[in-house]
Amino acid sequence: MQYDNGSGQRVARRGTADSGTEPGARAGVSAAAPRTAVLRSVAGWVPGEPVPNEQLPADWEVDDAWVRRRTGIGSRHRAGPDVATGDLAYEAAVRLLARDPEAHGADAVVLATATPDHLCPGTAPALAARLGLGTVPALDISAVCSGFVYGLAVCHGLVSSGLYERVLLVGADVYSTWLDPADRSAGVVFGDGAGAALVAAGVRGDPGELLAFDLGSDGTGYGLITVPGGGARARASGKPPDLGDAYFRMRGGTVYQHAVERMTDSCRTLLDRVGWSPAEVDRFVPHQANARILHAVAERVGIEPKRCVTHLERVGNTGAASIPLALADAAAGGLLRSGDRVLLTAFGGGLTWGSAALRWPGTPQTMCTDSMEGTQHVAPR
Repeated sequence: MQYDNGSGQRVARRGTADSGTEPGARAGVSAAAPRTAVLRSVAGWVPGEPVPNEQLPADWEVDDAWVRRRTGIGSRHRAGPDVATGDLAYEAAVRLLARDPEAHGADAVVLATATPDHLCPGTAPALAARLGLGTVPALDISAVCSGFVYGLAVCHGLVSSGLYERVLLVGADVYSTWLDPADRSAGVVFGDGAGAALVAAGVRGDPGELLAFDLGSDGTGYGLITVPGGGARARASGKPPDLGDAYFRMRGGTVYQHAVERMTDSCRTLLDRVGWSPAEVDRFVPHQANARILHAVAERVGIEPKRCVTHLERVGNTGAASIPLALADAAAGGLLRSGDRVLLTAFGGGLTWGSAALRWPGTPQTMCTDSMEGTQHVAPR
């Protein structure tokens, strides 16, 4: 496949062959077959050893029962010194590449993160180079905890349009670098992690088909989830920097109400769009924010608890990594079967929210890694 580089020259895109076919055509597939995008594979990675509730700072004055009652979380993982988002993203991506040979031919990279290595430039180009993917296009998406669902929608557009054949999507966050040591409400919830997925070209009815999306935002809630300092707005104010503004802030009670309402409405809208009843959803995979939010959304949508995928008890809220980590964990545990109707939903700062409907791949190549030194759990192939 070729594209015009703006100078009138026809340039071959990396990872594709100029076969003379029309854009959007796929080898071995009839040109009349409707092209779409499919989820091929997913992998997860969390750093270091788990930090159980019993090991949280003593001055937070919390115990295991208190944390579990409020959040449903029993432990979380923290990145070590000199470990940033790009490092976790790389670890998740290399495990995906090891399991799925097609990922080596990724011709674009999308990184969903709220904790980039630097404010400028984006982290995705460095990730692509580190993975040996050459000069492929690479971009960051900042939709906070909605990032992976937003990323799936972006990848779907890039692939189904025929612009690219396979896109590597990574959701990664290192919230521990942004947490105020004195803020126990955020400290007990957030963990660090990364999840990677490959979105590739397919046709309608293929295993892993990404069926539909529902996305939204409400900027009137912009200040409910924020890191006030560091950006252009703080610099333009002319005020002396406040060290406290470098930390993550969240108005928990108000956010809870918005999260439950927005994810519930988004799920209902999407179910109507794809023609599924709540009873027809085989697996519901919400953003792993806290147990109370998950249960409230599932109950309002009408999905039984036994069909909900949750793993925040072991890893906490990992931001944009939470959904791919949950998918990898569920696949490794045999909870996802070929053809399952899967509903994803997420909510994050901005405010942003989104849902996605897909059919689970027929032969998923999936893995979840418990820690950098831990055992790798691989789903049967």
